[in-house]
Amino acid sequence: MPIVNAGISPQLFDYLVKSMTDSPFYKLMEIKITLLGEGQAELEVQAQEKHTNPIGLVHGGLIMSMADAAMGNAIRSIGVIGVTVDCSVSFPGSARLGEKLLARGKVIKAGHKMIFAEATVWAGERILGHSKSTFFNTGKIELT
Repeated sequence: MPIVNAGISPQLFDYLVKSMTDSPFYKLMEIKITLLGEGQAELEVQAQEKHTNPIGLVHGGLIMSMADAAMGNAIRSIGVIGVTVDCSVSFPGSARLGEKLLARGKVIKAGHKMIFAEATVWAGERILGHSKSTFFNTGKIELT
């Protein structure tokens, strides 16, 4: 399935897609980017055995990682690099092996130094996690 460019410059889009597809962590977890738009990002993963906890459910760490990645890439979609300063996640649901997880992140406010973002992680119609985070703006992405 092709990655959707929902309105960012083709140069920034190509840069972000390459950086995400080359990411060792994304490769390890098999997280795929599905959409990038200005201030928004969507990622997905098919839950596999390596993603489960000792009781057979998808580990909360995967849900949290997907939320953080969706927010971080939503921030990068506006051309800046943000590093997570604080992250709060609620887990109102759980997922099982074989389910597809979708994380949607968006920028709430981008200030000069601090950026606020939120993300929701879904399995079908069920919310698995909701996160609000603060990121520190380390500067603009330099496209070469």
